[in-house]
Amino acid sequence: MNLSDKMTIPPQVMARTVGTETVILDLLSGTYFGLDPVGAQIWQLLGDGKTLAEVCDAMQQSHEVSREDIERDVLALAESLRVQRLIEIA
Repeated sequence: MNLSDKMTIPPQVMARTVGTETVILDLLSGTYFGLDPVGAQIWQLLGDGKTLAEVCDAMQQSHEVSREDIERDVLALAESLRVQRLIEIA
């Protein structure tokens, strides 16, 4: 996985915002996942069809964190979501 990748959300994955968090349901496994507000923002950007680099750009504009930290965290979350089959590389 690299920063130029775009991710897609498979049709069996549903997400809802609850307050400042996002709850994700994998309809095939029946498993729920939760994202904190930062993870929810990343999820939304991925769902909007942004590349991982574009997600990092948007996160850098709204958070005072180094680019290295943002890239590391975005890639780590994306990989975790991919392993759980909640997103796929487009």
